[in-house]
Amino acid sequence: MSRRPDDHTFRQFLLDHGVVGFFEKPVTLKSGRTSHWYVNWRKVAGDVFLLDQLADFVIAFVGDQQLVPDCFYGVPEGATKLGLVVNYKWARNQKGFGEGSHAFPMGRARPKEHGDPTDRYFVGAPRGNVVVIEDVTTTGGSLLAELDKLAEAKVKVVAAIGLTNRMERRDDGQSVEEALAARGVKYVAMSEATDFLPAACARFKSGEAIGKAIEAEFREYGVKPLRLI
Repeated sequence: MSRRPDDHTFRQFLLDHGVVGFFEKPVTLKSGRTSHWYVNWRKVAGDVFLLDQLADFVIAFVGDQQLVPDCFYGVPEGATKLGLVVNYKWARNQKGFGEGSHAFPMGRARPKEHGDPTDRYFVGAPRGNVVVIEDVTTTGGSLLAELDKLAEAKVKVVAAIGLTNRMERRDDGQSVEEALAARGVKYVAMSEATDFLPAACARFKSGEAIGKAIEAEFREYGVKPLRLI
């Protein structure tokens, strides 16, 4: 049975399985920014049981958002495994499931140097109406770069789902949602930092100094202010 990401259930799943943590000294994120907190879905993606649960959350969320995809595609490499599991579980329950009915796409972490776009970028290309899955979005750089590859391969992306949105504005002042909307792609997040960080700080006793540092990060980059202390 699919698990629905409402009534704080998904937030609890996130807090229970080591997805969120804190640093006394800031670390540099993939976006190039520094931060005193992290969100990383690697532990969940590395456990078959938890990954199966996470896939159910995604499938339920897709239904809540009234999305009707033909397949799912996980952004390499953070969401590759999740994309595959979601696509498999979802396709098996679709009417008309059978040989040739559904694609099973996977992106290459590094494009091949030759071949057409479908061969350079994918191990099995997406087809039809595609929902892209990303694990964490900060400025959306990785997601936008992947959308460029999909567009070059003439893949139709109907929506992008982020497991977690760090709720930061890009250097151009746009939110991730706004940046994707400019590309004609709907972006929706299953969790937002401003919703779960207060509970995470309290649960993991991050302390006043880290709380104030995170508040300062949100004053500088945040889509909206965050109060922790």
